[in-house]
Amino acid sequence: MVIFIDESGIHKQTGHSTASVVYVRVKNLEKFEDGIKKIEKDLNISSFHWAEERWLMKNKFLSRIFELDFTVKVAIFENPVGLGAILESVFQHLIIEENINKIYIDGEKPKWYEHKLKKVLRDKGVAVKKLKTVRSRSEVGIQLADALASLIRYYHDNPEEKDAKKWFNKLKKEKKLSLELWVNA
Repeated sequence: MVIFIDESGIHKQTGHSTASVVYVRVKNLEKFEDGIKKIEKDLNISSFHWAEERWLMKNKFLSRIFELDFTVKVAIFENPVGLGAILESVFQHLIIEENINKIYIDGEKPKWYEHKLKKVLRDKGVAVKKLKTVRSRSEVGIQLADALASLIRYYHDNPEEKDAKKWFNKLKKEKKLSLELWVNA
């Protein structure tokens, strides 16, 4: 099993802020990667990044991900204070599997983020060498994790927005969303 972890909204420091951390589980990495690459090729994009796309492309991309074999767990928190401690707690709750081959995170994260994740892995008896930092544009699993973290955060902030509501509810209906952890919410 391979895990991809990404988040959305942890950079906001003022006003109301919602953040989400997603944990995407994939059993067959090769088949999953081929599926995402096919979606991107069919949509005529080199890589998918939520913040750079309009809703038209987001809808096209999201409509195709349900063909893929993955599940996602999410932690949502509002106005986080003490983000490091919150993330450590979130990682403790999300990382429960024993047969993890690799965990991928976006390489653009601050070092403290990686250190918190490594601490949790050590505490759970998972070899730290299984953690890999990658560029989000080069790793399709991180692209999906980014999309899901952004979608779920956006839905939480805008629960009546029709596109976000549709895709969030479909994640639940299709049993792709296996855990929602609410922190401070």
